[in-house]
Amino acid sequence: MNKVKNHKILKINKLNSKSKNDLIVVEEPLQIKLHHIQNGEWVENTLSITMRTPGNDFDLVIGFLFNENIISSNQDILQIRYCNNTKEEEKQNIIIVKLSPNITLDFNKLNKHFYTTSSCGVCGKTGVDFITRQFNETGKKNDHRISREILWELGDKLIQKQTVFKFTGGIHGCALFDLKGELLLAKEDIGRHNALDKLIGEAFLNELLPLNNHILFLSGRISFELVQKAVKAGIPFIVAVGAPSSLSVQLAHANNITLTGFHKENSFNVYTHTERIIDTIPKSV
Repeated sequence: MNKVKNHKILKINKLNSKSKNDLIVVEEPLQIKLHHIQNGEWVENTLSITMRTPGNDFDLVIGFLFNENIISSNQDILQIRYCNNTKEEEKQNIIIVKLSPNITLDFNKLNKHFYTTSSCGVCGKTGVDFITRQFNETGKKNDHRISREILWELGDKLIQKQTVFKFTGGIHGCALFDLKGELLLAKEDIGRHNALDKLIGEAFLNELLPLNNHILFLSGRISFELVQKAVKAGIPFIVAVGAPSSLSVQLAHANNITLTGFHKENSFNVYTHTERIIDTIPKSV
């Protein structure tokens, strides 16, 4: 299974911009299904869907089950395998674990803790479509354009507001800007997802949603879940210090979000909808 993939980007620096090929880390959903005894019969239930980079999947699943107190020893597992009774593109993204009959599970309680779905899998194009349909489509109607000069300054503006980061260096930050680059909101949290939830939560309480005239700046890498949150909030621009995953790029492209990463003092990469950055090549990646 591939852990990286090629993607055409637009590399922008202070002097020029050019198209080039870049490697991005692969992010795909992994569905965990349990085959277990319930009311004296063997049944199969979806436990969780987690995002991951393919590879060492069995280790990931076993570690997950152990950490969630579902298994405690090797004897609790009768079999672990990939699902074969599904589409070819999904076979490596669904794992079935057959548990010992001695293990009793209450899925009503488990489902309160894990994201589950009744679909067979959410990998590949089908999965992205399935998840995308759950969110607003404000971004698809948004054709704002923005100057690349504005993007250079966003990171410094966020740093000035990151009080805890100044003292610890161990916390993530995110910020909401208007299209002129004016800082509106800034949040910090040890978790990237929590920081963005805080930001969108305040925007919600202040009746600012949808945020279709705004720029989201992230202090770290760009995962699928963060783009999900941006789609739901209607945000058309995501600017990040770190790298995007393959699935975050795919979801951003599908929802007309201009996604940029690797923001440094003198350069940044544009992964999707490059035509919306003024003074760049007028072509979507």
